[in-house]
Amino acid sequence: MTHELRLSALLAVTLIGCAGDEPSTGETNVAASTMAEGTEAGETGTPVKPTGHVKFVALGDAGEGNDNQYLVADAIEQVCAQRGCEFAIYLGDNFYDVGVESVTDEQFQDKFELPYMDLDFPFYVALGNHDYGILGNEWIKSQYQVEYTQFSDKWVLPSEFYAFEAAHVKFYVLDTARLIYREDVEPQREFMQAEIASAGEGIGWHIAMGHHPYISNGRHGNAGHYDGLNGSNLSGRHIKDFFDAEVCGKMTVYFSGHDHDRQWLHPTCGTEFVVSGAGAKLRRFEHRDQNPTYFEDDQIPGFAWVEILDDTMTVAFYDREGNLQYEGQTSLP
Repeated sequence: MTHELRLSALLAVTLIGCAGDEPSTGETNVAASTMAEGTEAGETGTPVKPTGHVKFVALGDAGEGNDNQYLVADAIEQVCAQRGCEFAIYLGDNFYDVGVESVTDEQFQDKFELPYMDLDFPFYVALGNHDYGILGNEWIKSQYQVEYTQFSDKWVLPSEFYAFEAAHVKFYVLDTARLIYREDVEPQREFMQAEIASAGEGIGWHIAMGHHPYISNGRHGNAGHYDGLNGSNLSGRHIKDFFDAEVCGKMTVYFSGHDHDRQWLHPTCGTEFVVSGAGAKLRRFEHRDQNPTYFEDDQIPGFAWVEILDDTMTVAFYDREGNLQYEGQTSLP
C-alpha cells in the first residue's frame, strides 16, 4: 500500500448513544469546490496547493451475494490491476435485506469475503438502512458489523461513524441511517466539527461518505423529500438539515449510495456529489428533482474508480464488464 491509512481515535465520540450513454473519455468538468482547510500560504499570500496521491474505488448497495456482485468485484480487480487501488469505500446496505444477526453470521462470508476474496486491500465501510433491519432502526445491529472489524483482514468499521486519512485526503464516514430517525445527530455533528478542526496542514481534500444521498436523480431523490415525501422522517429532512450545516461548503466531495445507480452530479452548496450504489443491482431513474449531471447510468451495475493527485480528482465510472463509461476531472480552486 503506497500511503499509510490512519484511523482517527474516535471511540469517545462515536460510541456515544450506541451509532446507458455511449462510453466517453477525457471529458473534464471543473467544479467550484471549497478551498481545503489546512493549505498553507506562501510568502506572497498565494495558497500552496496540497500534494499527495490516492487511488480507491467507491461502491455501495452491494450486499446481495448475487452474480452482479461477483461480476463487479471481478471488474474492480481488473481495473485495479491496470490503474492501481489502495482501498475501497463501501457505501452501505452491506447485507440485504435486514443486516446481520451476529458477528458469526454467514452473510459476512457469502456477501463480503467470498465476492471480494481476490481484492487485496481494505474496505472502509459505512452503514445503510438495510443494515439496521426491516425498518432501518434496529440500532443494536450495527454492533455486529463493528465487531467484525476484529475478524477480517479487509473489513474496516471501527465505529458507526469515524474518520481516516490517506496522504493529503481526510475521509469522514457518516451513519446517515441514524440521521434519518434523528438518532445520534449531535454526536455526529460534534464528530464532524472536531475532525475538521483537527485536520493537519497537509490535508487538501475533505471527503465525506455515507449511505443516503444529498441530491440524486434516482427513485429516492433529494434529501428533504425522499420518495416524494414531505415532512416525515423518511423524507430525509433531518439528513438535509445536517448536510446543510455540516457538509455543504465544508466537504470537497460526498460519496453515497442508496439509489441503485451511478451519478456524478453538478456541484451544489459548495460540494461535489457522487452516487455509486450499483454494486449488485439497479433501479431506474425518476429525475423527480431534475438534478444536472456530468454522468449518470441506471442500465448496468458497476462502480467508480477515483484518483486524487495533488489538487486534481479524477472519477472514472466502469460497468460490471470492466468497460470505461465516463471519465472526468475536477480540481480545487
